[in-house]
Amino acid sequence: MNPMEKAGWSPLPHSDEDLERARKAPDTPQTRAPTYRLAWTDEEFMTRRELRAVRLQLELLKPEMILAERGIRSTVVMFGGARIPEPGGEAWAAKDERQKKNLEENSKYYEEARQFARLCSQQSAASYYREYVVVTGGGPGVMEAGNRGASDVGAPSIGLNIVLPHEQAPNPYVTPDLCFNFHYFAIRKMHFVMRAKAVAVFPGGFGTMDEFFETLTLIQTGRMERVPIILFGKTFWERAIDLDFLADQGTISPGDQDIIEYAETADEAWGIISRFYEL
Repeated sequence: MNPMEKAGWSPLPHSDEDLERARKAPDTPQTRAPTYRLAWTDEEFMTRRELRAVRLQLELLKPEMILAERGIRSTVVMFGGARIPEPGGEAWAAKDERQKKNLEENSKYYEEARQFARLCSQQSAASYYREYVVVTGGGPGVMEAGNRGASDVGAPSIGLNIVLPHEQAPNPYVTPDLCFNFHYFAIRKMHFVMRAKAVAVFPGGFGTMDEFFETLTLIQTGRMERVPIILFGKTFWERAIDLDFLADQGTISPGDQDIIEYAETADEAWGIISRFYEL
C-alpha cells in the first residue's frame, strides 16, 4: 500500500470537497431548487419516511465511530429514575404529599449513584478511560448523578439522550463530545449494551424497567454475554417486580432470578463487579 492510500487518499473528490463546490454554485432558480441539493445535506429528503432505514443506520454508526475513535472499549451502564432528586433537592415530579415523601426518601439513591460512578471512573482511569466508562441516559435524576460522579473525579462519561415529546435536555455533567441524541429508542438501547461490562439499575419507572428487562432478556436468551446486573434497593425491586412469582408460575426458568444481584451501596455494587472480573 503506497503512502497516499494509507492516508486515505483517493483520486475521486471527497464529499466535503464537493459540498464546498456546491455551495459556491451561482444563485439561480435551478440551484435554489430542492432537487439540486446534495442528498445528504437535504433535510427534507433525509427525514422522509422512506429514508427510515438510512436514519437507523446513521444513528447506529455515528456514536459507534466516535466511541471507537476515543478508544472506549467498555462501559458501566447506569439506569434509573429521572424523577429522583438530589438529597435536599426539590421533588419536582411529585403529584401529592405521598409521592413527595417517597421521592425524598429515594433521594439516597442519587448519592449512591454518584458514588458508584466515582468508583467506576477511578477504575477507568487505570486504562486511560478506555474501560469501565460510565454511560447514562443523559437526563436528570439518577442519570445526572452518574455523570456527576464521573465529573467529580475528572473522568469522561457518556450520555445517550433521546428526543421526547416534552422538553428534554442533557444534564450539565455529561462530557460534551460524548453527548449523543437519538430519535430511535431501539438504536439507543443497542448502544447501551454494545460495550456494557456491567449494568447498574436504580429505582425508576417505566423507562428504567424497559431498559432493565431488555438487558435481562438478552442475557437470559444467550444473545448477550453474562455481565453483572445489579439492582440497587432490594426492598424497592422486590415490591416492583416479583421474579420468584414468575418462576413459580413457570413463565421463567428456575434460576433465572440469579442473573441479577442486589446492592444497597456503591461499595457493595463495585464489589460485585470487582469479584466478577477479578480486578
